Amino acid sequence: MKQFFSINDVDDLKSLIQEGLEVKKNPFKEKGSIRNKSICLLFLNPSLRTRLSSQRAAQNLGVDVTVFDVGAGGWQLEFADGAVMNGNKAEHVKEAAAVIGSYFDLVAIRAFAKLEDREADYSEQVLSQFIKHCPVPVVNLESSTRHPLQAFADLITIETHKKIEKPKVVLTWAPHPRALPQAVANSFSLWTQKAEYDLTITHPEGYELAPEFSGNAHIEYDQKKAFEDADFIYAKNWSSYSEYGKILSEDKNWMVDEAKMKLTNDAKFMHCLPVRRNVVVSDEVLDSASSLVLEQANNRIYAAQAVLLKILEHEN
Repeated sequence: MKQFFSINDVDDLKSLIQEGLEVKKNPFKEKGSIRNKSICLLFLNPSLRTRLSSQRAAQNLGVDVTVFDVGAGGWQLEFADGAVMNGNKAEHVKEAAAVIGSYFDLVAIRAFAKLEDREADYSEQVLSQFIKHCPVPVVNLESSTRHPLQAFADLITIETHKKIEKPKVVLTWAPHPRALPQAVANSFSLWTQKAEYDLTITHPEGYELAPEFSGNAHIEYDQKKAFEDADFIYAKNWSSYSEYGKILSEDKNWMVDEAKMKLTNDAKFMHCLPVRRNVVVSDEVLDSASSLVLEQANNRIYAAQAVLLKILEHEN
């Protein structure tokens, strides 16, 4: 693996999931096997799980790790080619990416969608510019349209708990007071379909994901019908793709609660966190034995560790 931007960088998904499960069993097995390597975790947006799990993953491998908040500790960056830089942006990504890449063996980046210009967000300007100008491998810690490490951790979680080879997995939209990107939903859809799970996506009309991400998933506008016989329920809010970045519904009836979970096949509940209690999901579901959210968060370490190991081994 030369970089990790999306599922397209994964040659063998089943093998990668197995590697993640093996790392989970023995997180320190490979510690010291990668010598004299350093990575930079670069954050343009806030983070808790992504920051700490990626840092923990690098430390488990014995890799030196530096965390840098671009907005708080660095110059504002310009990403547009041909920009006349007479405003408040002091450095262009061409120089910044090249310099950072000269200091480290791998750079991992988080940069959210701005939800203002669909074309700009879906062109992945920040990540694509870093990949273009950075001389070392780049790892996606969540970009405008994708969150592959989250999806990888989600699959590790599902593989741990599934009772049949192809479980029914339901990705359900849930209400939220803020407009959120489609990145988590996009990646979850791609990764679960690649894993050959039976995926249903349920949401109000107007919240359809971009076709390249929804793929061949079954789309169901009746949430209760979608929940029937499900083995896993994954709740997540996202803003509209068609009316880009807008909140089209605040229908509280889409919150996941005990009554809806009873429609399932004793399903496990999943969410990437952070989660708005009693808005996205009820306390009763989130605090129940069926909730896997804390295990998902823990699996973020092993997903990141497996990816870092594959890339840094390739670079050795």
